[in-house]
Amino acid sequence: MTASAVTGMVLSAMPVGEYDKRLVILTKEKGKITAFAKGARKPGSAFLACSNPFSFGTFELFEGRNSYTVLSVNITNYFEELRINVEAAYFGMYFCELADYYGHEFEDGGESLKLLYQSLKALTLENIGKTLVRRIYELRLFQINGVAPQVFACVKCGRKENLSSFSGNLSGVLCQTCHTDDKYSTKISDAALYTMQYILSASLTKLYTFTVSEEVLKELEDCVDNHAKRQIDRELKSLKILKMILLP
Repeated sequence: MTASAVTGMVLSAMPVGEYDKRLVILTKEKGKITAFAKGARKPGSAFLACSNPFSFGTFELFEGRNSYTVLSVNITNYFEELRINVEAAYFGMYFCELADYYGHEFEDGGESLKLLYQSLKALTLENIGKTLVRRIYELRLFQINGVAPQVFACVKCGRKENLSSFSGNLSGVLCQTCHTDDKYSTKISDAALYTMQYILSASLTKLYTFTVSEEVLKELEDCVDNHAKRQIDRELKSLKILKMILLP
């Protein structure tokens, strides 16, 4: 039983007992962990503000036999901008729930944590739409977890030229020759294909530096949705709420 410091972000918080909170934290060092913040719901508690989703910083933890207990925190970013914008907040909560879905303890969570941090920051930018931020985040998180679609070569023959359609059934692109055998494939433009290739190959710091047309965004959404249906085995609660908010 030891104490250790980790860098991480609170993905979710749940009341426990009369005054405590149960936190799910995505950490660089230990992956996704569960930790208890004792007295976090008491007025004036040192854990009151830091035990909410999006809180990013350093957590000193006591590692017990079956769980962690938060001893102290140093929060460097609360992402206040997301808390005062309902739409941005729900996008952010969906990002956190998706990170929770893929997160596991005892693994290196550094790349997922960096992606989540950069993506929450991108939600506060005015020059890039939140829907595009969402699709970039989803695709890149799929890649981190080894389940990204194949967009650099035909999933059937391996050809890298004349890629013309996307197959949700096969989770990747098809060339002009192979797509005729897949009735579930849909046409993909060069611009949409390049966008997906860029998302899966650019550095994290370059991910949120571009925009696309409405037509390309629609193609991107269709491709990512079709892929996600085969990768995520349940509907995430935050996504269900987000869809309701985005209804015209």
